[in-house]
Amino acid sequence: MFAKTFGCVRFIYNKMLGDRLDYYKETGKKRNNTPAPYKEDFPWLKEVDSLALANAQMNLNKAYNNFFRNRKHFGQSRFQSKKTGHVSYSTNNQHGSVRIEGNKVRLPKIGLVKLCLHRPLMENSTIKTVTISKTSSGKYYISILAEYENQILPIIPKKFLGLDFAMHGPINAATSCIKKPATW
Repeated sequence: MFAKTFGCVRFIYNKMLGDRLDYYKETGKKRNNTPAPYKEDFPWLKEVDSLALANAQMNLNKAYNNFFRNRKHFGQSRFQSKKTGHVSYSTNNQHGSVRIEGNKVRLPKIGLVKLCLHRPLMENSTIKTVTISKTSSGKYYISILAEYENQILPIIPKKFLGLDFAMHGPINAATSCIKKPATW
């Protein structure tokens, strides 16, 4: 299912980019398309997480708009290659569709997947987005973006240090400690 989702995300990104470039060549105007009409022509797109396809659209929108905003700094949007070793997709948490249950994570359209947490999530945190990626060596990683209320705990010092400083009289250039060389 991961491989199918990676492929569908890449397909929808490339298909939408191709249609946008063709539309721009014909009319000279920008086009804002969505993945929904493509699901009718390609029914296998319905088998994967719709939020992963929506995030591919958001990534394309950002790249496409950056190009039109500053053409010197941002290059033209490129098609995603099937031959790169690193693939990924992102999905959002809606009403608990992504959650951690023990040592497993529940993902939309996939179900429970065994998980080895690098570090535990904060208490009372809310999972916002997860990104699943596969490296060229075949390892899968998940990056979890969570939101939590920052709780600042009061610090009670155990040791105290007191300083008493006094300065007598004004300081001027005549009383400075710098010695002038004899050549001056």
